[in-house]
Amino acid sequence: MEVQVNIVEFVVPVENNKTVFVWNIEPSQTHADIYCSLHTVFSSFGPLYLLKVCPLSPAGFYGLVKFYSASHAADAQRLTDGRSLFQSSPLKVRLSSKQTPHFMSDGRPLSHARCLELANHYLGFNGWTSDIITMKELTNEEDEEEGEVRRRLRFGCLLQLSFPHHGQTTRGAAVVEHCFTCTEGPDVLIQQRCRLQRLVTQKALIHAFTSVLLILLADGKVMVELKQTSDQFIPEHTEGVLQVNELNWTNYPPDDEDDEDEEWDLTVS
Repeated sequence: MEVQVNIVEFVVPVENNKTVFVWNIEPSQTHADIYCSLHTVFSSFGPLYLLKVCPLSPAGFYGLVKFYSASHAADAQRLTDGRSLFQSSPLKVRLSSKQTPHFMSDGRPLSHARCLELANHYLGFNGWTSDIITMKELTNEEDEEEGEVRRRLRFGCLLQLSFPHHGQTTRGAAVVEHCFTCTEGPDVLIQQRCRLQRLVTQKALIHAFTSVLLILLADGKVMVELKQTSDQFIPEHTEGVLQVNELNWTNYPPDDEDDEDEEWDLTVS
């Protein structure tokens, strides 16, 4: 008997078989009510990465739903297409046929908030742990330019991510840097140092999750496996080492801005 499995990675889903479009949404409800109705329906098939509702001229709405899992998207399309669900007329639900550019095929890591959301959904709040191994202040420099005092802070972090119920452990690391003008006294330096420490910890955790694979079995069980990546840290060889990715604070928007500017391609199969 063949066992069906599905693999979920901690990367932004860009594949067309994970994206569902919904048409024929009646304008009888408000935008907020439609969003809630779509979320209730489609989240029942599996966790959602993205849900958007937009007006469709001259009347009505259409929606876009992105799943982490291709099988969840396929089930959602098959079981909701042609059904009325939360309105009087049937919905039209299709999988996207948008071609994924080659440079996007590997995907980019999920944000910190998304990593926590996905891990907690499949593994539970006690299904994984993270521990900081090393946190170092790598740079603390001060320069004066045109009468202004500029401060440059740089932190590195090495973190261990463990899955005790699955016997798996991996590590992640990051370096982040921030430059700012000291105009309001020592409190500013303390605040910026605390924010940078929090950010570098989050980025190290993101890096650790990039090597994690969630194996979803047909009976509902979840297994954890690790990918072998070129920058993966081998636990016995990394004590006290910070060979890490360098990241600039200003290059990373808040978690809730993920995909806000994504261009929609309404091509479907």
